[in-house]
Formats: sequence, structure tokens, C-alpha cells
Amino acid sequence: MDWKLLATVFATVFVAELGDKTQLATLLFAADRDVSRWLVFLGASAALVATSALGVLAGGWIAQHVSERALHWVAGLGFIAIGLWTLVRA
Repeated sequence: MDWKLLATVFATVFVAELGDKTQLATLLFAADRDVSRWLVFLGASAALVATSALGVLAGGWIAQHVSERALHWVAGLGFIAIGLWTLVRA
């Protein structure tokens, strides 16, 4: 097993999910005194697993049809565009 890859993916997703809208929504659901926190945890966990599965499936499909070099370019340009958009809006 590639433990370095596992740790990298875990850390990346963990940091990306901290404090985002999904975590805040989950916090609000769990703050309701009339709900089971275990059900909130299970629902949120299942949703994250399902969205991660979609990401892995889409990534695998894209990797079969698009070259790795093109993916790097598209990802890089996408991050630059998001950064510029964020700066312009600020």
C-alpha cells in the first residue's frame, strides 16, 4: 500500500473540508438538540464518501481520455483563473 499517497490525499481533503459550507451545515444539523448526532455523522460521512467516489470515477475516466500533460495545464490554468477571479472580487 502506498502510505505516502494515502496520507497526502487524506491531508488534502481534510484541510480542504475544514470550515467549508458542508462542515458548517453539518455543525448546524448536529447543534439541534432533537436529532441524533450519530445520524448526522453517518449522513455526512456517507455524503462525503459518495462525492469522493464520484470524483475518483470521473478522474479515472478523464485520465483514460485526456493526456496527463493536458490535465496539468487545465488544472494550472483553472487555479490561476480562480485566483484572478478572487483578487478581482476582493
